[in-house]
Amino acid sequence: MRSLACAYVRGVDRFNKGLGLVMIWGVFVMAGILLWSSISKTFFHPSLWTLEMAQFAMVAYYVLGGPYSIQMGSNVRMDLFYAEWSHKKKAWFDAFTVFVLIFYLCILVYGAFSSTAYSLGYFGKEPFVFYKDLFVGFLTGGVDGASEVMGHLERSPTAWRPYLWPIKLVMIFGFVLMLMQAVAELIKDIARIQGEEI
Repeated sequence: MRSLACAYVRGVDRFNKGLGLVMIWGVFVMAGILLWSSISKTFFHPSLWTLEMAQFAMVAYYVLGGPYSIQMGSNVRMDLFYAEWSHKKKAWFDAFTVFVLIFYLCILVYGAFSSTAYSLGYFGKEPFVFYKDLFVGFLTGGVDGASEVMGHLERSPTAWRPYLWPIKLVMIFGFVLMLMQAVAELIKDIARIQGEEI
């Protein structure tokens, strides 16, 4: 069981670190989009897509960089008492706060799945039934079978009117990765409480 936990922690840490190091460059993507927005507004016709695309890039940067931020411990923390505690006491406190984080991330994951189902045209209260039907439709009828399950795809109410499901899929992926990283941090905290390091 211990080797399985170590393998899980190492695998999640490795993947989230790699993704986080890629997402660091997302700042330049956002800067490039906003630079083009300024240039197009000054010298050409304003581009309709720039502001919203910069917002989508910011969401991807934040959500996909979040797991690496959790792993590095770069989240905001009040060190008034924490800095003076022993490693074991810090591990107990961190384990408790990670439970709260896991609960919050479970709510975010469920909300992201519900919101994505809505963006794919499902307006009921059982999003996972919709995903099951969508999967079965795709297996039995390909893209046409899946499109029969989907309803009217949600679009942004702006002039550009992009579909919203791609950024919502990014949110699902990011929240699930954050949840996996939080579980890995919990495993590390339990190991620290027992006087070991993973």
